[in-house]
Amino acid sequence: MSFITVKNLWKEYGQQVVLENLNLKVARGEFCTLVGASGCGKSTFLKMLLGQERPTRGDLNLVGQPFPAEPDRNRGIVFQRYSVFPHLTVRQNVLMGLELEQKPLLGKLFGVRRREAMQQVDEMLASVGLAHAGEKWPHELSGGMQQRLAIAQSFIMKPRVLLLDEPFGALDPGIRGDMHELILSLWRETGTTIFMVTHDLNEGFYLGTRLLVFDKVRHDPQQPEAFGATITYDLPIGQTDRQLYESIESSVSQTARALSV
Repeated sequence: MSFITVKNLWKEYGQQVVLENLNLKVARGEFCTLVGASGCGKSTFLKMLLGQERPTRGDLNLVGQPFPAEPDRNRGIVFQRYSVFPHLTVRQNVLMGLELEQKPLLGKLFGVRRREAMQQVDEMLASVGLAHAGEKWPHELSGGMQQRLAIAQSFIMKPRVLLLDEPFGALDPGIRGDMHELILSLWRETGTTIFMVTHDLNEGFYLGTRLLVFDKVRHDPQQPEAFGATITYDLPIGQTDRQLYESIESSVSQTARALSV
């Protein structure tokens, strides 16, 4: 049985079709990168995996069961915009998830449980390169460090599925390279199943074990909202070549132009 199964999945908002007839099987521990033109439904698909959106029709299953209708600890997400709490220190930001999980009403841990949780927090901060910044406030961190903090917040919960929505798009190239190595290191260490949206095709090839290209195969200039995107390429990364890369790049560019009309 596949870890994640998507069968005949559609997403519509009224008369607007965003995604149509998606079919996909993902094994545990895969790193899937999602590319395609803006507006092709990549982030919408991530929201369905998270539980923020429900399919209009079709099936979306996790180990044979429908995905939970609400976000839970088994699914973490990191956005392009840093999702950290400005009124909490770095350590408190990472600790919060553990506290809310164990003490949802009080939101606080005490005694042995707190010491154990703080040890986990410090180990996680060390693994993302923030051991020195535990008592700093988020506004004192650089953009790259804030994104490391957001990643630590997600990984501390040991999610079964991690969703990354253009997490490195706002970073400088050098910092972006460091973040690539960080996420790959954490992925190899934890075996988490990852879905990552990116507009950078090179990034998609470099990070993923599998590249999913979202594109519209049907267009109607008179009714631009009548058809949605689907997965037009599903590629194991090691089996790509330059000609195929150029074909994907051209396809994404053509769709981007069509969507902008």
